Amino acid sequence: MFMPALPQMAETFAVEYGLMSVAVAGYLAAAAAMQLLFGPLSDRFGRRSILIFAFTVFFFASIGGLLATNIWAFLGFRFLQSAVVAGGVVSQAIIKDTATKEEAASLLGYVSMVMALAPLLGPALGGAMTELFGWQSIYLLYSVVGGVLVILCWVDIGETNQDQSTSMREQFRTYPELFKSRRFWGYSIGLMFSVGGFFTFISGAALVVSQEFDLSTTLLGFGIGSISGGFMLGNFISGRFTKVIGMQRIMLIGRFLALVGPSSGLALGLAGLMTEAVYFGCVLFIGVGNGLTGPSVNVGIMSVRPKLAGSAAGMAGAIMIGGGAVLTWVTGAILPDTNASLVHLALISMCSLAAFLSIAYVIRLERRLVTVS
Repeated sequence: MFMPALPQMAETFAVEYGLMSVAVAGYLAAAAAMQLLFGPLSDRFGRRSILIFAFTVFFFASIGGLLATNIWAFLGFRFLQSAVVAGGVVSQAIIKDTATKEEAASLLGYVSMVMALAPLLGPALGGAMTELFGWQSIYLLYSVVGGVLVILCWVDIGETNQDQSTSMREQFRTYPELFKSRRFWGYSIGLMFSVGGFFTFISGAALVVSQEFDLSTTLLGFGIGSISGGFMLGNFISGRFTKVIGMQRIMLIGRFLALVGPSSGLALGLAGLMTEAVYFGCVLFIGVGNGLTGPSVNVGIMSVRPKLAGSAAGMAGAIMIGGGAVLTWVTGAILPDTNASLVHLALISMCSLAAFLSIAYVIRLERRLVTVS
């Protein structure tokens, strides 16, 4: 939401834009660390208490960012804001606590569909607020939303973790079971490369368009946003049909679409048929495929060791963000000055292939487990 405000914020704190952008990169690093923290804590102390604590930290950190008078104080409060990531990790565990695997995948599909509105609407809303009221209005909104979340959790959310660990030491003793699980790593790597295809696309799309297509920044924004639209569609289908089709089939369908789309675009490009419609149209399949795959993959991750559902969700989330950060860096480092669209689609296709193979592998493991039992 505050991305469009970064130049104005840099002026307010009298710093270079590069330092101001640490508020984005540093936040992502802190969010990855917070996922590793809050997932295990929710297994030990319960989901409700951790959500209330995390949103309280976010509330006060947002007020701190609003009142900060120098860049270092602001960045400190910005990193503390990453506590809000507990909302994503712990809410997944809550759904897993209260539903069967197929029901949980369906519910997560609908949740993810709504969450996809954030990258679609957030920048536009933040840009309008900055233009009308200044960047501080965004942090005022953060503070209000944080306070509302604290009250909502206090009043409405009951404790769903009925099998809490008796101590952190006991919980850590069970971690080797999770780390040794090939299913956990299969799901997590599949999730990392699935989302990695998305990170690869958004980090290279602007360069590709500037080199090869004649699009305005507005049309570029719509093109980049199309992948989020596809993601919403995939999540809706997942929520509607997972219980009918089954988790394994819908994961494979999603990964197949995410592989066929960019691979077809690459083939058309090699044949000299690359256009704006081909480029953005083939990448749309990444969004649809991720929407179909993501809910079932997340349920699978939390089902490997149900008692460690929060820990598993947090670890997988950290792996996903860390892998996405690496793929973002790789994309920026290797995209050439010519034929960037072909190299870009090749990278995305490789991510999709790796995700497809990982999910196919873990489905094979799941079927073997059912056969043995």
